[in-house]
Amino acid sequence: MTALANHIRDLDRLLATNLRQIRDLVTAMCPRLLKQPGIGPVTAAVALISWSHHGRVRSEAAFAALAGVSPVPASSGRTVRHRLNRGGDRTLNSAIHTIAKSRQRYHQPTKDYITRRITEGRTPREITRVLKRYIARQIWRIIQAAP
Repeated sequence: MTALANHIRDLDRLLATNLRQIRDLVTAMCPRLLKQPGIGPVTAAVALISWSHHGRVRSEAAFAALAGVSPVPASSGRTVRHRLNRGGDRTLNSAIHTIAKSRQRYHQPTKDYITRRITEGRTPREITRVLKRYIARQIWRIIQAAP
């Protein structure tokens, strides 16, 4: 039991060290990203890795497609709706999903937006789809503006 407890303690220290290093790297590359609600060092690092460098992703629509959050028409008959693109970088999509869920729980402007859209008759899936697209757009703009 003592050996297992020591191993867990060592892994906790290693994890804390890695998180500090990730935070330092993200702060050096794009400090504004960490100031956004719901974006932590790990999700910011995933976004930066997927973005890679200036010129790789030509527009916010291309970044949304890379993240798999671009809208895809899924209409039937008179019902006009969209669904999320299931392609793209699944790790980036997961990071954006984490950011969206965090904002849905703790960010008051996002909560207000969700309430407004629900009263308009939108489903929770549609609201999440729109939020993810908005987050991808916001991340791309912040990263593009970084030096």
